[in-house]
Amino acid sequence: MSIVTRFAPSPTGFLHIGGGRTALFNWLYARHLGGKFLLRIEDTDRQRSTPEAVDAILKGLKWLGLDWDGEVVYQFARAARHAEVANELLAQGRAYRCYATPEELDAMREAQRAAGQPVRYDGRWRDRDPSEAPAGAPFVVRLKAPQEGETTVVDQVQGSVTVANAQLDDMVMLRADGTPTYMLSVVVDDHDMDITHVIRGDDHLTNTFRQVQLYKAMGWDVPTFAHIPLIHGPDGAKLSKRHGALGVEAYEAMGYLPEAMRNYLLRLGWGHGDEEIIDTARAISLFDIADVGRAPSRFDFVKLANVNGHYLKEATPERLLPAVVPILADKLGRALIAAEEALLLKALPGLQPRAKTLVELAEGALFYFKTRPLALDAKATGLMEKHRDLVSQALTALQAQSDWTAPALEATIRALAEQASAKLGDLAQPLRAALSGTSVSPPIFDVLELLGQSEACGRIADALAAPAASNG
Repeated sequence: MSIVTRFAPSPTGFLHIGGGRTALFNWLYARHLGGKFLLRIEDTDRQRSTPEAVDAILKGLKWLGLDWDGEVVYQFARAARHAEVANELLAQGRAYRCYATPEELDAMREAQRAAGQPVRYDGRWRDRDPSEAPAGAPFVVRLKAPQEGETTVVDQVQGSVTVANAQLDDMVMLRADGTPTYMLSVVVDDHDMDITHVIRGDDHLTNTFRQVQLYKAMGWDVPTFAHIPLIHGPDGAKLSKRHGALGVEAYEAMGYLPEAMRNYLLRLGWGHGDEEIIDTARAISLFDIADVGRAPSRFDFVKLANVNGHYLKEATPERLLPAVVPILADKLGRALIAAEEALLLKALPGLQPRAKTLVELAEGALFYFKTRPLALDAKATGLMEKHRDLVSQALTALQAQSDWTAPALEATIRALAEQASAKLGDLAQPLRAALSGTSVSPPIFDVLELLGQSEACGRIADALAAPAASNG
């Protein structure tokens, strides 16, 4: 059997992080078994579905690197096919017209509540002759569901789950205006798309029992279901915006790499021993939906940052450059010229070990591209004042330097420190302050080499010329 999974979001907003994980699990399972991963946009809610949301979902999936097979299926465009199935069941006597008015249904529910009974449709039109309804009266089409026995779902994550059919009422398939309901559309689409495995959040589990009844009414094969637990916040509460229930594009803007995001989402509910870092190729080789746990997983920004930091450190500068350039340009308020991009490419290896996000990487690189004179922060100013004489001697030595490479520059500064009976840090730290404006930077001799002799000496001279801080 060829495995076919699908991701079927409703375009009523962004692709949130839980949806991203659901898409990832479907994609991994299909890729692991050499099957297909399909994408369906469930846009039947015409009032809430927007083209902008569709674009956000597609963009989010592409950023995550989750490619789908074939064309995107839009559910609303298949409404006639959905209605066709409902009318087929009607003709077979497996569905019926319900003429109950909204007022009658409200009164029914109120009476059930008053009697302490479960609120569900009472089947009042299930066995009545449609001729009893007033001429031209509106009606909905309901599935004639079994009233006795049980419906069991053998779920790959939740195990075997059973519900008494008496607890399930006859669901509406066609509304009074003839439009199909979500419950009908999902089943018809999954059947027509040859979906073999439905992997989705466990908040859909109650819907599944009704959908299984519809599959059986049509005589269709029931797909294998896997309902994965939802993602909670670090405090165990339902994931909200304050926890990180943001759109995928927000994580892109915060500077996370898609490969790191895939790794992190993979570990939310699925694992392979104690492995934290599992790249995509290994994930495809290992992934099985049956290994997903039943307990909700907790979203943790600290763990995400650590995973992202690993991938940042391991990435090539060429991989990172196109992602960092626009962030840096935004912070500078101008575009980078070709020479500056070339400088950034050379600077990235020294910056990568210290950054957890692309934004931090851009912030770490910012000092390379600031115009003179640099503003020194308080700590950098203190370092300059404490070691001004040493820095002045260093400037003289650097101006005379003929070999402007990191090893040669280090030899010069070390020799100067020894000559002055000073520690290397007594020179390296104030030089860092002068060159970067702060007390933190990549290795100082690499910074000197990358800035070039003219720019580096100019920055040091500016720092020496700056007025001393007042003690008053």
